[in-house]
Amino acid sequence: MSTPTIYEPLDPTAEIFTQVPQPRLSTRRSVLREVIETALLVAAIYAFVNLATARFVVDGHSMLPNFDTDQFIIVSRLSYIIGEPRRGDVVVFHYPLQSDRDFIKRVIGLPGETVTILEGRVYINGKLLDEPYIQNFCRGKSCDGEWTVGPDQVFVLGDNRNASKDSQDFGPVDRKYIVGRAFFRYWPPEDWGLIQHWTYDDNGAPMPTYTPTSPPTPTPEGTLTPTPWGPF
Repeated sequence: MSTPTIYEPLDPTAEIFTQVPQPRLSTRRSVLREVIETALLVAAIYAFVNLATARFVVDGHSMLPNFDTDQFIIVSRLSYIIGEPRRGDVVVFHYPLQSDRDFIKRVIGLPGETVTILEGRVYINGKLLDEPYIQNFCRGKSCDGEWTVGPDQVFVLGDNRNASKDSQDFGPVDRKYIVGRAFFRYWPPEDWGLIQHWTYDDNGAPMPTYTPTSPPTPTPEGTLTPTPWGPF
């Protein structure tokens, strides 16, 4: 078996030639291949964005003063794929009684909790929920009630309590109806930014209790109570 001949270059910077084929690199690529790869990448990104998020336009005043009509928001679906709703989250969900309608509300009650509304104020398991973002707690509608949230449900209320159709009307919402957590507001430009969600402490005041007073014992008819001076 013959050994390949190597020619030593006289110039150290000169190219070395051997009988072994040398690989070649080409920077030219097919234009069609570039177009196809770019289109596939765009399609993959678009599919992921639509899987992870949804876009909605606020219509109505039930979340004033925190959300107003004609604001455009992005909702994160991933938040509840990898986690669970928390109290204070602003969520978008399909209206349970008409699934082609979507509502935006705030999560107030969580699974297993008892939600009591007394004179417009919310109590969770007997403790007052501090809600400084509410302007009018009750006006023009029933302000009292009590609900038990099921194991796979949440209790939702609008921030504008006197103009909101929410769990006070249709009860707790099943988890399956929730689209996602409101994430970003992108229109109008002056409202652009991340959406803030409220957090609460556990130091709420206890729910007031009312002790009924005993009615006075009636005096039998036809009798008189004597005075020190005798009956008159």
